[in-house]
Amino acid sequence: MAGAKETPRQKLISLMYLVFITMLALNVSKEVLDGFGQMFVKLKSANERVFQSNEIYYQKISTNAQEKEGKWIGHQRTATEIKAVSDKFYQRIDEIKSQITAKQREKDPDLKEYSQMDKGEELDLVFFDANGVSPDGIAFVDMINEYKMKVIQVFGSQFPQYIQLVEERFFTGDQNSNVQNSDGQDQPWLSYNFEGFPLVSSLAKLTMMQNDIRLTESDVLTTLLGKELELESGVTESNYITLLKTEKGAYYQGETFDGSVILGRKGGAQNPNSVELTLDGRKLGTRDYELIPGGVKLKVQTGSPGDHQIKGNLVFLNEGVESKIPVDQTFAVISKPNAAVIAADKMNVVYRGVENPMTISIPGIPDNKVRATAQGLKRVRGSKYLMIPGKGREINITASGKLPDGQNITTRSRFRIKDIPAPQGTVRGQSGNITIPKANLEISTIGADLPDFDFEISLQTTSFRFKVPGKPARLVKGSKLDAAAKRDLRSVRAGSTVQIFDIKVRNPKNPSYRFKKVSPVICEIVN
Repeated sequence: MAGAKETPRQKLISLMYLVFITMLALNVSKEVLDGFGQMFVKLKSANERVFQSNEIYYQKISTNAQEKEGKWIGHQRTATEIKAVSDKFYQRIDEIKSQITAKQREKDPDLKEYSQMDKGEELDLVFFDANGVSPDGIAFVDMINEYKMKVIQVFGSQFPQYIQLVEERFFTGDQNSNVQNSDGQDQPWLSYNFEGFPLVSSLAKLTMMQNDIRLTESDVLTTLLGKELELESGVTESNYITLLKTEKGAYYQGETFDGSVILGRKGGAQNPNSVELTLDGRKLGTRDYELIPGGVKLKVQTGSPGDHQIKGNLVFLNEGVESKIPVDQTFAVISKPNAAVIAADKMNVVYRGVENPMTISIPGIPDNKVRATAQGLKRVRGSKYLMIPGKGREINITASGKLPDGQNITTRSRFRIKDIPAPQGTVRGQSGNITIPKANLEISTIGADLPDFDFEISLQTTSFRFKVPGKPARLVKGSKLDAAAKRDLRSVRAGSTVQIFDIKVRNPKNPSYRFKKVSPVICEIVN
């Protein structure tokens, strides 16, 4: 292995995957699926190249064992064991990939229609069941752990400094194969990484795991060959890799991609002697980064959505001469989703007479830079708004903002305005036709409620009409029977009915709103 840290290429692949996962959680668009597909193809190609390079290394070790014997006999034994467990693990992943793409290959033999691979049921059926992780899923995690322990047993026992890298590369959570999700709760490692993901993203991740296998083989072989490879001169695939350098961390659809593909040396790189870096103008301290061969590994919070700039120098000392390598990089941060987006297409409705809570945001733009406008709309905080509709049957809400690249985004959504449903009159909380003792009705509260309405409104009764058999209806102010109504009630015989109707109510928080006609209550007197 070139060192006890991940190579720059591995870090780049991991970063690309995390960016795609974040984009996926926001919106599984055709472009995002195509991005996963392109990564899947590139990883397959990279695996082939590393495989071919490894075959050359295996042959070198075999030749040395035949011609030089000595330590090379042991090296060949180590290489043979690593190749056997690596090929077995690699082929098992190939079998899973073939199984979950069988249906897709019927209509897409070359697996190039990435936009159609937006569902993950096929892999879910392999790894998960009604009880959680399936027996096949448990076996897969066990195979990862067995491979990791075999590599450590065969190779780490000779070169213990590389144990940590193998542990990190094939990490599957704690001893129960659990990891903490974004909510801080334990979740099976397999569910966290694969459950519910689109087919194309799972293919990319499984292929990345195969890439880790091939790179682990490569690290073992290059370490066993040691100085023999260091003596190889010139630029070859055995001592150089390609790196992608971009002017910024993320690009929008339609932009020109201005990245550069450059050569990077495998291993042997010198740690910086000192670091002079700032993040958005803030100087980074020693707790914000870790020195690694050829650079630094940052350990900083991503910050708010938008573009963030890292500037400064990496300082190297070579034979007493100081060299400063300038750093000027940017990375993009987008808002992290906390829920799926599920909407009923016909239910864009706001209600007149109440405060309708709304969430308005634009992915990639900070909430404080999003402008939302509509009559009756007011911001509460961040992306939270309240809509209080006025007259009319429809209202348009317009949200606008500017992306970091200067592009303006404007979206308009139309909402229907509906009145609050007609309230139901109540006596002692009961509605419709009720049976009640005379004495209880005398002291009962006459009210109204809104059953099955999504907003909580405390209705206040201002008046109602009270009618007993043989007497004219009386207008009663307030929410209880007055003295005259009580006298009328006392004359009613058991089995007769009295009517409470024309109930007038208001919302104390919005007294000007006029409710629809309240349904009456018919009371049968039982004594």
